[in-house]
Amino acid sequence: MAIVLGTAQYGKAETRVVRIVRDAPRHEIVDLNVSTALRGDFSAAYLRGDQRDVLPTDTQKNTAYVWAKTHPVDPVEAWGLSLARHFVDDVAPVQGARIEIERYDWTRVLVDGAEHDHTWVRSGQQVRTAAITVEPDATHVVQGVKDLTVLKSTGSAFKDFLQDEYTTLAPTDDRVLATALTARWRLTDPAAATDWNGLAADVLATMLREFATLHSLALQQTLWHMGTAVLTAFPAIAEVRLSAPNKHHFVVDLERFGLENPGEVFNADDRPYGLIQATVERDDAAPAGDAWWAFTGLA
Repeated sequence: MAIVLGTAQYGKAETRVVRIVRDAPRHEIVDLNVSTALRGDFSAAYLRGDQRDVLPTDTQKNTAYVWAKTHPVDPVEAWGLSLARHFVDDVAPVQGARIEIERYDWTRVLVDGAEHDHTWVRSGQQVRTAAITVEPDATHVVQGVKDLTVLKSTGSAFKDFLQDEYTTLAPTDDRVLATALTARWRLTDPAAATDWNGLAADVLATMLREFATLHSLALQQTLWHMGTAVLTAFPAIAEVRLSAPNKHHFVVDLERFGLENPGEVFNADDRPYGLIQATVERDDAAPAGDAWWAFTGLA
């Protein structure tokens, strides 16, 4: 039986890069978590320990720092494309490069009602993401968001589900629906994107609108409507991948205290949780395959 080396890549994961632009009294901050991976014929390193074609992961880290100094980091998609193309074009053994970016938002502190020029507070939990893949035959950009916690206090039901002898969940016509959404969307033609930040904001607004306004009969239905709305509104997007843990909120029984609880006091139970995932895609779009998605992201 022959044993062979399959698909492989190597890189530097989670390099924290904070870029502060200080060429004016009002400073700007871009806070990133950058992961890089290089692809090519590195079989000698795996099979024989021969490192002559291996650009050290420490060098990849340093390159990210240099690129933050020498190239605009906002929007992160354009910065990531430039970094990936450097690895592919300038490092001979590298045939493909994958850059994954998480961006953490900061909000300016208000002093006497005015935004301060150089003081911020970290904004919320949600993280904007971008994944850039540059290979000889294609370039793909995947935008996204993770840890987007969203809740609606009504407008959601869950009933008429399959039951067996182990089912204890009671059906309901009115429940709290909450999740910490991870969503990623792949563009068919990255070159056509002229406003990365605007596109990300518009896609997010579209998904949140659907979450808020749809009378949901299941979180599965909500994800389908969110993905469909994005593909309908944005022709350049080929597919949307969504992962949504159901952040359960159970009504607390207050009858033993002589009180009614008509859906006003809940126990937020963080585990175990239902995990709902879906891909919504155009049936005429060329499939990208999981290689475009898989690294640290949603595959």
